[in-house]
Amino acid sequence: MGNVVSGGGHNSCDFCDVISIENIFAAWKEFSKGKKSNKDVAEFNLRLEENLFILHEDLVNGRFRLDPYKVSIIQDPKKRTIHIASVRDRVLFQAVHRKLYHVFNSSFIYDVYSSRNQKGTHAGVKRLEVFSRKVSQNFTRQAYVLKCDIRKFFDSVDHDKLIRLISGKIQDVKLLIFIQEIIESFNHTPEKGLPLGNVTSQLFANIYMNEFDQFIKHKLKARYYIRYCDDFVILDESKEQLKSHISVIADFLKSEMDLDLHPRKLEIRKIYQGTDFLGYVSLPHYKVLRTSTKKRMLKKIARLRLDLETGLIDQEKLTNSICSYLGMLKHCRSEKIQGQIERIFWD
Repeated sequence: MGNVVSGGGHNSCDFCDVISIENIFAAWKEFSKGKKSNKDVAEFNLRLEENLFILHEDLVNGRFRLDPYKVSIIQDPKKRTIHIASVRDRVLFQAVHRKLYHVFNSSFIYDVYSSRNQKGTHAGVKRLEVFSRKVSQNFTRQAYVLKCDIRKFFDSVDHDKLIRLISGKIQDVKLLIFIQEIIESFNHTPEKGLPLGNVTSQLFANIYMNEFDQFIKHKLKARYYIRYCDDFVILDESKEQLKSHISVIADFLKSEMDLDLHPRKLEIRKIYQGTDFLGYVSLPHYKVLRTSTKKRMLKKIARLRLDLETGLIDQEKLTNSICSYLGMLKHCRSEKIQGQIERIFWD
């Protein structure tokens, strides 16, 4: 384990806050929402109070040790390797997240939309529409959008740098050592990487990227900038200005954060051509679902229909799934795809 750096700043969260029985029970409530039918969560729930009290006591007495991760391959839509912690550890990660979130969230810039209360993909897409209107003077002038993606972001997060950033706001040494144990419980390469499956990873990603966000806003002075995790866009009336930003951004990411821009996911487009961002293509005056998202959705719905017919799922599960897809579609122009969904069930 590397050296914990104790920093100044806001001493508004300590180890006792995180491991309090009240916080652990509240974390269970948040974590278990929509998961109680999962086999491992259902088993944990059978002896819930006993499990949570044992977790609390092990933390208080210094006996707690993290369990090994279980590796799982998911198609989302491309193949991803996720590392799943035990239910007990995931409840604990939720408890850590609950307390750390309030310490760090206020230091983030407004236009970060991943893993934040009252934000998310739909709010990010709406903000892109607002910026598109402003920069193009309500689509009466030519304007451009630079789209970027950071290559293998979660695999590349440097543990020492992340711990230093966290220690700038957390003074309690016991909590810092505990956070360090969580960070160092996973390595993609030596001393680098965050597991995709952890709720803490989402917050750690925003803490890690905050320095970059501040650089974009205050040094680069990009007025119209939006980031969601490792995807970000900058809008400007000048294509040349956006072109000149690319090398400056790449240099900062490499020298300060040891991160790289994804060369195949970097493009500058005219705003009227449509901007593919966060699952939607935003065009002047309306938006549509990204083609790959639409195809994936129709494929999953066809599979659900088959699962219903063969008894693998019940009507309630089917209804809940369809409702969540229709909820996604209500945010864009979707009459055609809604008709395709109806045909899957009526043909």
